[in-house]
Amino acid sequence: MADRRSMYRLNGVAHIAGSIDDEPTRCIYSVRRQQNMPMHDRIIPYLERAGLYHLARLNSQWFWLDEPLVSVFVERWRPETHTFHMPFGECTVTLQDVAFQLGLPVDGEAVSGCLGEFETYMQGGRPAWDWFQDLFGELPPPNKVKQMTVHFTWFHERFSVLPPDANEETIRIYARAYIMMLLSTQLFGDKSANRVHIRWLPFVANLDEMGRYSWGSAALA
Repeated sequence: MADRRSMYRLNGVAHIAGSIDDEPTRCIYSVRRQQNMPMHDRIIPYLERAGLYHLARLNSQWFWLDEPLVSVFVERWRPETHTFHMPFGECTVTLQDVAFQLGLPVDGEAVSGCLGEFETYMQGGRPAWDWFQDLFGELPPPNKVKQMTVHFTWFHERFSVLPPDANEETIRIYARAYIMMLLSTQLFGDKSANRVHIRWLPFVANLDEMGRYSWGSAALA
């Protein structure tokens, strides 16, 4: 019988699956950040209209991510073929997987935008931070801002407790904050693992129209 360790080798490189118990620091932990953000009942209608409510429920209350397993799959991913190379063959994620497992809409307009100097495309070149202040009622302190990102802790500290007497406009602000974090930390996370990019401002500016986008296709891409 072949050495069982050969199951964990790809192209002669040791695979994390063989030492996952000994090297926990190689696991992925960034998704937990969204799980600590309260989902207030009064913002749920906005999440439902945006098609993101099921995704928002994938947190520690209803669902626990197997981070070591995700880390293993990451190292099995081959960008040349867009497939996971497993000991038993190749497999990949399909649009149907995204729709059923994440509950994201797959029909609708494309989610697109320019990441470089994207602010020049906002409302005819309107300064992005002016728009941010209009949508959230204030600007984060300078020590929480880095280029076009805001540190996650500012959103969490500022918008984690919805006032019981909040009016509809305040509720919409809290819904925008939640969706901004949901998109940046759970659906379209990056290596920073602790920052929210403000490129999502054009989408959260009109919460009632977020449901017309194909979030599932963007997540798969």
